[in-house]
Amino acid sequence: MTEGTLIEVEDLHVRFDLFEGVSHVLNGVGITIRNGERIGLVGESGCGKSLLARCILGLLEQKNIRIDGAIRYHGRDLFAMRGSEWRDLRGRRITMIFQDPTAALNPVFTVADQMVEVIQRGGNRKRKREECLDIARGALRRVFIDDPDRVLRSYPFQLSGGMAQRVIITMALANDPELVLADEPGTSLDVTVQEQTLRLMATLTQEAGAAVLLIAHNLGVVREFCERLYVMYGGVIVEEGSVEEIFNEPLHPYTQALFGAVPRLWGGDLPKAIAGMVPDYTQAPEGCRFHPRCPHAKPECQSTPPWVKLGEGRGVRCVLFEGAERSTVHA
Repeated sequence: MTEGTLIEVEDLHVRFDLFEGVSHVLNGVGITIRNGERIGLVGESGCGKSLLARCILGLLEQKNIRIDGAIRYHGRDLFAMRGSEWRDLRGRRITMIFQDPTAALNPVFTVADQMVEVIQRGGNRKRKREECLDIARGALRRVFIDDPDRVLRSYPFQLSGGMAQRVIITMALANDPELVLADEPGTSLDVTVQEQTLRLMATLTQEAGAAVLLIAHNLGVVREFCERLYVMYGGVIVEEGSVEEIFNEPLHPYTQALFGAVPRLWGGDLPKAIAGMVPDYTQAPEGCRFHPRCPHAKPECQSTPPWVKLGEGRGVRCVLFEGAERSTVHA
C-alpha cells in the first residue's frame, strides 16, 4: 500500500446464493482511494457500483452472501475487524450519502432525533442532547438552512427533496469523516437543486479534507466533480484513469459505448444505445463480460482479459490493448 492511501480494494468477489443458482456479481474488483481524493465510479445500472460501496461500509451481512478478497483501511483489513469495530468506523471515519434522501431518513423520528444519534455515535465522548442539537444547528446553517430549528422539529416527509438531501449531507459530514461514499446524490431531485447539492457537497468535503467516492450516471457531473475515474461493467473494473485522460481518450469499448450513449446539446451525431443488456450474474459470460455486446469482440475475449497498465494510474482490461505501450495506445 502506497503512502497516502486511504482505502484499497483488492480482488474483491461477491457471490449471492440464490434459488436460481449462484449470482457472481463483483468479480475481482480493485480500486484505490487516496486521502482527500474525489473518485468517480460509473457504469450502467446493475453493474455493481452500489454493492461495492456497501461492501466498504460493511453492510452485507446476509447469510446467503459470500465475500472474498480484501478491503484495507489505512492498511488494515476490514474483514478482520470485529463487527463493533466496523460499526464504529462507519459511524466516524466512513459515511454514506444514499441515493434517495427521504428513504434514507427514518420517517417516524424527527430530524433532531436522527442527527443527535449520529453526532453521539461519532463523538469520542458521550455528549448531552442539547450539545448535540447545538452542533446540529451549526451544521445545518453551513448547508444554508436559515431556520435550522424548524428543520430539526420536522419529520422527513415534511421536508422537500432538496432540504432532505441537505440534511443527509450534513449527517454524513457531521463527524468529519475521512471518506464519503456518495451513491447518486441528487438523482431524485430536479436539475437545479441537484447542481446546488453537488456544489455544496464539493465545497464541504473539500473544507473537511474528506475523500469522496461518487457513484453516478451523469457523466457531466463526474467530469466537473471528480479527479480520477473508474469504469465498471458487469461487476468488473474495465478502465481507470484521470478524468481528463478517460474523457479525452476512452479506451475500453464499453467506455466508448457509454460515452456514445450520452445525449448532446449540439453536434450532428445522435446518442447511440448500447445493444443488449447487463448480464444475468447467475449465467455470466466467460471471459470478458462485455464481449456479447462488444462490436470489437474476438475469440480471445472468451478468455479472462488481462489488466493492461498504461502508466501511473492508467489501465484498461481488454485484449485489444494486450502488449500496448503507453505512447502507442489509441481507441
